[in-house]
Amino acid sequence: MNRYPLWKYAIIFITLVIGVLYTLPNFYGEAPAIQVTAGKAVTRIDADTLARVEDVLQKAGTPPNQLTLEGGSVWARFDTTDAQLKAKDLVEKQLNPDASDPGYIVALNLVSRTPSWLLSINAKPMYLGLDLRGGVHFLLQVDMRTALTKNLDTQVSDLRVALRDKNIRHGGITREGQNIEVRVADAAGLDAVRRVVQDKFPDLLIAPNQAADSGRLVMGFKPEALRRVQDNAIKQNITTLHNRVNELGVAEPVIQQQGADRVVVELPGVQDVAKAKDILGRTATLEMRLVDDSAEGRAAALGQGPVPFGDEKFLERDGTPVVVKRQVIISGDSLTDAQPGFDSQTQQPKVDLTVDAKGGRIMRDVSRENLKKRMAIVLFEKGKGEVLTAPVIQAELGTRFQISGSMSVTEANDLALLLRAGSLAAPMEIIEERTIGPSLGADNISKGFHSVLWGFVVIVVCMTLYYHLFGVFSSIALSFNLLLLVAILSMLQATLTLPGMAAVALTLGMAIDANVLINERIREELREGMSPQAAIHAGYDRAWATILDSNVTSLIAGLALLAFGSGPVRGFAVVHVIGILTSMFSAVFFSRGIVNFWYGRKKKLKSVSIGTVWKPQAKTELTTAG
Repeated sequence: MNRYPLWKYAIIFITLVIGVLYTLPNFYGEAPAIQVTAGKAVTRIDADTLARVEDVLQKAGTPPNQLTLEGGSVWARFDTTDAQLKAKDLVEKQLNPDASDPGYIVALNLVSRTPSWLLSINAKPMYLGLDLRGGVHFLLQVDMRTALTKNLDTQVSDLRVALRDKNIRHGGITREGQNIEVRVADAAGLDAVRRVVQDKFPDLLIAPNQAADSGRLVMGFKPEALRRVQDNAIKQNITTLHNRVNELGVAEPVIQQQGADRVVVELPGVQDVAKAKDILGRTATLEMRLVDDSAEGRAAALGQGPVPFGDEKFLERDGTPVVVKRQVIISGDSLTDAQPGFDSQTQQPKVDLTVDAKGGRIMRDVSRENLKKRMAIVLFEKGKGEVLTAPVIQAELGTRFQISGSMSVTEANDLALLLRAGSLAAPMEIIEERTIGPSLGADNISKGFHSVLWGFVVIVVCMTLYYHLFGVFSSIALSFNLLLLVAILSMLQATLTLPGMAAVALTLGMAIDANVLINERIREELREGMSPQAAIHAGYDRAWATILDSNVTSLIAGLALLAFGSGPVRGFAVVHVIGILTSMFSAVFFSRGIVNFWYGRKKKLKSVSIGTVWKPQAKTELTTAG
């Protein structure tokens, strides 16, 4: 009656082993380390960077305990903070010979001490949130009006070119607020403009009921196009912010959308608010210029002569010098899109660029006059320019053209991303900022840990005193529940916050409630005169419906918090939802396995250790003879 088949015990054993393995990394703590990240958008962190760092540290007699390349960063772990500080100075001097123009960011950081055998099965500790590790929090407001205005200005420029190509006369095209107005002399001109807008500008909606003799046509963005512009602006700004915070050496930044026009940025471990503001607000400018392939230009590039008047000298990503003309053909403001792809003829990786109508007209004229010459794409950051690529102009270019050459698929993807996200799609303003010190974070960790620990101890003591051996079984199941919860959070690489720790403490109380229901049901069946084996069986079976109902209602509340909440609310909801699922498994399946293992083998069981079973007193009935 109370025996589990072997496969159920196998499930319990496998779950226990997995829980232990994936919980272990959280107990090894953190070791001092240095993190090397890209200080510029064009700087690459790859195996060569790893080899350079390793060579510097080996020659200096400061070999790291562990040197890895992960997440776009080089990590070097050490035993002591003294070795960490020494290594930082050595690596920084080697990678950044020019301190005024650093290409790499060498930051002090902490890295888990998890052994390699655990890392080999992807067993890693949970990340700590801002309130536990310390750092800075920003809430940024995106200026959507400016984003819409920029897109409308692009539409105005494109519409002007389209009407010129169709030889349609008009009295001017202007942007009035969030609308575009075209002035035309007669009704025939209005119809012609209307047809062009309907054919070539699917995002624009012509205002209805406009009189034919009004001499003007007013249009604006369609509602779906308006939402798309706003979504793209938010996404591009988030992508740009991700690129920028790499310079801060943040291991797990949180950059996410909040509402329709706000972005939350959390940088754990960063204490320099001024530095963080500088990085988040920095600008990157793209310019396209012609390469000076004259004899003087080539000599200057080789270092055999001065840079000609009207030229500038920059370096490509591989360090090759390039002399370009000062005259800017088009800037990044004209670039509307950049997507990676493959050349249909050579099957080589490429990047497809799209510019607005004004930029397309300039590109047509310049490319027609400079066939077989090189054009450089220069990225300016912090006043320093670097050449991303300098391809040869193979044909006349327009609003759409491609960059191809000796680049890998990864380089093409990186270049497309860089071109798209070189600058913010719309300005952002910091409307809220908070700084949490590391000592406060450590204090939060200590308080949260002790609250969970002492809550657990009190529950175990009370359950053991009241339910005796069944209280011990319940406590073991509760320990398994906590182990499983931490393991799942670690497997998901979740970020543990202070509300998350509160949810862990709450989960302990909710999880033991199921065991209380089971134990009381077993007591009730014993009072009714059932045998111990039958009471155990009936107790688990009849308590299951109540346990399921109570947990499902709690789960619905948790899912609602997860769906509609944000920030700390979501952090609480994630742990709460996972905790409900693990508590149902541990309180019913796991605890019953323990009880079955202990009592199920005893065929003639006379009693169970479940505390005092208060049996009802016998009632005496008085009757009278009629």
